[in-house]
This record gives sequence, C-alpha cells and structure tokens, in this order.
Amino acid sequence: MNPTLDFLAGGGEVGVRLRALNWQETPLGPPEHWPQSLKTIVRVMLDSRYAMWMLWGADLTFFCNDAYLPTVGIRRDWVLGARADKVWEEIWPDIGPRISTVLEHGQATWDEALLLFLERSGFAEETYHTFSYSPVYDDGSRIAGMLCVVTEVTERVIGERHLRVLRDLAARAAGMETVQQACDRLIAVLAADLLDVPFACLYLIDKASAEARLASHHGELPEWLRPATVSLGKADKWRLGDTLRRNDSHVVALTELIASPLWPEQLITQAAVLPIQGQGSSESCAVLVAGLSPRRPLDDSYRGFLDLVAGQFAAALADAQGYEAERQRAEALGALDRAKTIFFSNVSHEFRTPLTLMLGPIAEAAADPATSAPVRAQLELAHRNSLRLLKLVNSLLDFSRIEAGRAQASYEPRISRRSPGILPARSARPSSGRGCASWSGARTSPSPCISTGRCGKRSC
Repeated sequence: MNPTLDFLAGGGEVGVRLRALNWQETPLGPPEHWPQSLKTIVRVMLDSRYAMWMLWGADLTFFCNDAYLPTVGIRRDWVLGARADKVWEEIWPDIGPRISTVLEHGQATWDEALLLFLERSGFAEETYHTFSYSPVYDDGSRIAGMLCVVTEVTERVIGERHLRVLRDLAARAAGMETVQQACDRLIAVLAADLLDVPFACLYLIDKASAEARLASHHGELPEWLRPATVSLGKADKWRLGDTLRRNDSHVVALTELIASPLWPEQLITQAAVLPIQGQGSSESCAVLVAGLSPRRPLDDSYRGFLDLVAGQFAAALADAQGYEAERQRAEALGALDRAKTIFFSNVSHEFRTPLTLMLGPIAEAAADPATSAPVRAQLELAHRNSLRLLKLVNSLLDFSRIEAGRAQASYEPRISRRSPGILPARSARPSSGRGCASWSGARTSPSPCISTGRCGKRSC
C-alpha cells in the first residue's frame, strides 16, 4: 500500500471499500492529496467500534465506519463518497437543519431517541436514534464538515412501548364482568397502539354452531373484511378455520387497499392471525386478527410481542368467562332457592288447612259427654298430635316467609317483673301455654320483647 494511504488501513469492510473506491471521480480527488485533518478524522472513525458517519466539504461527501453499516442497510454499496443529502434524502428535512446549524455556527447538537423513518430495508422503517452532530475542522481551523456519533435505540424504545401495551392489557382486564366487556376493553387498548396494531378484529368461537362471531374491532376496515359471523367450515379471508385446526398463528398477505391510520400514503400489506387459548384447554376460544405495521419488519421481536398479546387476551377472556359462569351459577342457585321457598310455603298452607279443619271436630267429639272414656282418650291423643303437627307446619311456614323476605317483626316494649339475674343453663324445664314456649325459672333483667305478629308469639 502507498505509505500516503496508511490512514485507510484497517477499518474492516468499510476500509476495503474506501481503498477500492475510485476517488479520482469524486470532488475530494485522490486520497493522498486530502488535507491532513481529513485523513486524521477518517482514521479515527475507521478505528472506532462506535457507530459514526461524517460529511466533508461543500459537496457533503459521505463517510462512515463498519459499526454504522447496519444503519445504512441496502445502500452500503454506493454511499461512500456520495452526497450525504442523497444518502439520507428521506430524512433530510429532519436532519438537514441540524447539520446546517453545525456547519454555519459550529454549534454541536444532541438528540435522544429521535424518530427517523429510514429506507434501509426497502421501505420506510420506524427507527429511533440518539446522536450528536459536531463540527469538524480543516487544517486552517475552519469548519469543513460534520461528525455524527450515534447509537440506535430502536429496540429499546419499541420494547418499552410493548411493555406499556402489555401492562395496560393486564390492568384493563381487572374487574371485567362479561366476556363482551372484556373484548371491548382489550381491543380499546390495541386501538391506542396504532404504531404496532393499525387494526384488529377479535372473533369468539361458538363450537355449537361452528361459527366465529365478531366480538369487537378497531380500525378502518371494509365490512367484508370484518364480517359479523364466519362459518368455520368455509374459506374466508383470514382462514380462521385453518387457524383453529392447526392451533397456530399465521400471516395473511393483503391485496386490498387498506391505508395506515398514521400514514395514509402507505398501505397495510400484512395481518397476523393468532389463536386465543381457552381456559384449561388446548383448544382455542377466540381468534385475534391484528394488522401489521407497514413501517416495521416482522422480526422475532414483533412476533414475540403479538404472542404475548394473545396470551394476555387468553387470560382476560378466561377470567371473564369464569366470572360469567360463577354469576350464572349464583343466579341458578338463587332461582332454585326461590322455587324451594315457594314450594315449602305452598305445602305449609296445604297442610295447615286440613289440620285446622280436623282439630275442631276432634275437640268437640272429645268434649261430648256421650263419648266413652276409651274413645275420649284416643281423641285427646289425636288432638295433641294434631296440635304438635300444626306447630311444625306453622314453623315451616314462618321460615318460608323469612327466606322469601315477607316476614315482618312487630316490636312491643315489655318489662319483666323478675329480679335481675342471669339466664340459667338450658337444663331449665320449659313450660307451654297457649301454643307458645317460655322458659320457667329464668332470672332476667328488664328487656323489651319482640312479637312476630302471629298467634301472640313473643321473644324476650
């Protein structure tokens, strides 16, 4: 190598390209005639493992190092020695004023996580960069160019955005009482993330009818791309039936003109179809159709994010389905309890009517002087047992009224004449009078009594 070109030694792939480039056809001319200040900054840039690019001279000649090649992308074959405003033509309205500030005033700039849409992969890609533009001086200490030291933070910024979406999905899933409410809330979270999901449709699977029902959606989609119901046995645009049979996600290419909500000039060309697993089952209970951003590559990070979204949908729908099932169970038990109460109430009435009709004739027959002693004894026995049965029927009717909420308490003040004392143990002998039970031998303090309003029953 020519000793005058030692400053181009090394540098990896960029060094090879710089040495092979015909600089005679560029405004800078042969490298051996470059000013020493340019040789020095080029050598520093080539030896650095930090991503750098620079421009030099009035023609804005472009240089970069190996670490910057991923940012250049598919243009790496022609960018070296080209005009910087042609290399970054699509973002020049964003970076041009910053570069002018450096070249005209010598003031360095600083930007953190600046959004730039780079066409490095054949389309305008969403990227984020933290960088500084600094002036570069020639041998006469005049500003001759600009040096950019840059860190691409695309993965970090998008990763943080994905975490926020997943956090919001988990937060909105709390407290959902119905499956429909869960669907609407989850889709609303995706509607706030148009950078990753420009449109979405959530279909619930009805196994009985072998149909998928559109539960919720967002985005400007024609109706024939979001049908209300889809027969799983027939072909459809999203291939929902195939998704359920394979139980795996797939990507559908779109030929329809669906404009991006953020960039109307750019069309959405792909959508991901993701199965949503049911609770405690390997079968899917729903399918999520998610439009893919036209300004992001479908890489592992993007796919992983969509899989996590599907997982959050599965957990939220499972919770909502469990809540609905529990509520339906509670409603069924409540209906059963009401039916039981009505049944016991009716049965009590049916039992009490014949008992009441029986007690009168039995009492009259027992009190008749013409009745013989043996027959009177049998009648009195029948009368006592009938009263006991009537008491049980009345108690059953009282409990039925309480459960039905129809019992009404009547409060009547009553002062006991007994001396203050403590209620004795349950071994006290009860005495009955007029169909009401009371405890004898009790020593109680004065207290009001409560009457149930039937047969003069009182509770002290």
